[in-house]
Amino acid sequence: MVTVNNGDEEGVAVRRSERKLKDPDLGILSTRLLFSIQKELFETLAEQGHPELRPQHGAVMGFLDEEGTRATELSRQSGTHKQVIGNLIDELEALEYVERRPDPRDRRAKLIVPTRRGRDQMEKSDAIMAAIEQRHAEAIGERKYAAFKGAFRDITAQQLAHFDETAASRREPRKDAGR
Repeated sequence: MVTVNNGDEEGVAVRRSERKLKDPDLGILSTRLLFSIQKELFETLAEQGHPELRPQHGAVMGFLDEEGTRATELSRQSGTHKQVIGNLIDELEALEYVERRPDPRDRRAKLIVPTRRGRDQMEKSDAIMAAIEQRHAEAIGERKYAAFKGAFRDITAQQLAHFDETAASRREPRKDAGR
């Protein structure tokens, strides 16, 4: 319980869950938005012929280029560990959404390339996401939506940079570590 002063009432005890419901923080808002969009996206994809896909597959399919993408790049772009990406690629390969091909620029490396089924899913996914975004833009106004999306992009970039900076400082050896 946290004691909150809300003007009229002095020192009202509010449960954390109630406070988070009334004034959700950035993490909760982002999570609610993500889960709601994923639910709509994957339910619609299922209706359009892709019922076996799960939200986790978005870490690969959401960042895949038609000409193929290396697994390390998928990991970097999605922020998902390389081993998890590898497992997801295995699943998507078994479901015939992607295939591994040698990278023509480096024959030792593999590209993850969408199959015809994968390209169909990518096209449908892009169209579904465009419709979701358009619906929100119409609901709150194009200008307000563009401002929201720009601010959200900026906050995301700042958070990622802060996290990367903090993680890097944790990895740096302390100057007095050898003494």
